[in-house]
Amino acid sequence: MVQMEVVGVRVEMPTNQPIVLLKEASGERFLPIWIGMTEAQAIALATAEEPPQRPLTHDLFRDVLSALGVSLRAVNIVALRDGIYFADLVFSNGVEVSARPSDSIALALRTGARIYASEEVVQEAGVIIPDDQEDEVEKFREFLDQITPEDFGRAG
Repeated sequence: MVQMEVVGVRVEMPTNQPIVLLKEASGERFLPIWIGMTEAQAIALATAEEPPQRPLTHDLFRDVLSALGVSLRAVNIVALRDGIYFADLVFSNGVEVSARPSDSIALALRTGARIYASEEVVQEAGVIIPDDQEDEVEKFREFLDQITPEDFGRAG
C-alpha cells in the first residue's frame, strides 16, 4: 500500500465535475478521483478552519465511532474497476467495511486516519506531473485556499 495525502478538491471545467486529488506521501504520483458535489463539499468542510454549525453525516459518523470506543485506523483505496474506485475503512477493532473513497476520505480527514492506495491502483490511475507543471499544482493549492464549501453548492 502507498500512503497518500489529500492535496484538495477542485471542480473540473467545463464538466463541472469535482475531483479530489491525492498525492503519494513519499513520491511524485498523483491520484485524481472524480467525486460528487456532496462529497466534495464534505471534504472541503473537513479542511475548512470553521466547522459547520451542526454536525454533518461524516461528523456524526466520527462522533459515533468515538462514543463506541472505536477509531478509524486507515482508509485503503483497494481497487479500480470500470472507472470506479473501491475503498475499505479499517477500524481499530479489526473490522473492515467497504466504502466509497470520497466518503472514506471525508471521514479520514475528520479522524486523522491515514489514507493508502494499493500499488496496483496507483500504477493504473496515478499520474506524474512533470516539473514544469509543478507551478500548476501550486496554483491548484492556492485555489484550494481561496474556495469555500459554499462554492460546491449549499453548505450545511
